[in-house]
Amino acid sequence: DFTFSFKGFSLRGGCTDVHCHGWGVAFYEGRGIRAFHDPEPCSSSPIAELLSNYPMRTYNMIAHIRYATQGEVCLENVHPFQREMWGIQWSFAHNGDVPLFKCEKGELPWIGVCQGEQIYNPVGDTDSEKIFCAILNALKCKFSTLPTLPVLHDYLRVLLKEIVEHDEEATILNFLLGCGQHIQFAYSWPGKRPGSKVWNGLHYVVREPPFKRAALTDCDYEVDFSQFTSDEDRVALIATKPLTLNEEWVEFERGELILFDSGTPNLAPEDSIQSEMAGHGLTSEYMFTNPYSLEEDMRRFKSKRSFDNTSMGAGI
Repeated sequence: DFTFSFKGFSLRGGCTDVHCHGWGVAFYEGRGIRAFHDPEPCSSSPIAELLSNYPMRTYNMIAHIRYATQGEVCLENVHPFQREMWGIQWSFAHNGDVPLFKCEKGELPWIGVCQGEQIYNPVGDTDSEKIFCAILNALKCKFSTLPTLPVLHDYLRVLLKEIVEHDEEATILNFLLGCGQHIQFAYSWPGKRPGSKVWNGLHYVVREPPFKRAALTDCDYEVDFSQFTSDEDRVALIATKPLTLNEEWVEFERGELILFDSGTPNLAPEDSIQSEMAGHGLTSEYMFTNPYSLEEDMRRFKSKRSFDNTSMGAGI
């Protein structure tokens, strides 16, 4: 599935679209990340050519092609960005403009209900990396034990509301946030830049049985996924613009934050309890979850799902 989607996606990096200022991709493999970054256009990158022919298997990945609106065209400004927090690899890619983070070098706004030590700082000079670092700083300050997925989902909503409310009209905030090998958050506050006709938002599609043929938008190429999948497979793809012609892509609502796990979109915090009970929540050897947190969080979010101690943390 990656090879097929990347074939069309990479063409948007300087061939069928103007995003020619670098590209990157990050694959989760267990607790690690295999990452590739290149400040050259993706459509003509030898590294992209290598990846397009390299068999990748992953439960979670992020790819990004850059159109530079802030920061130089150089390697340190290429997405996705990665950081370790709580013994977990986090990754982030962003599309848009966020006035709150268009600040001077050396400045990084605080967000969230508390302030602490500013541990995460940007290496490059994009507002995107500043947003990522600010989110991580806010999460690290807020939680002394690993939050469950519903709590994480809920608090991310609070942080994003604060960022957007700084300037709702000028803010364009679309991002993907990887939280380990299973979980990816996607958020969209869409818009278009002054003088531009291009609408920047997010769309997603879920491929699941019965699988069908899919034809790429950016080139004459299609694949019959029924020939390469099983009845247990499911995958979700997220993109600024739909990558295929004949699939039903769903556009994100304004201000919508969705948690994706195993190809399933979880629209509300309480929806992610199933992922937590399947063992796909945050896990670390250096920071732990309160063993009673899930039961408490289920009550807090008024989940109708029954709680079973024997199910929590089970791998599926």
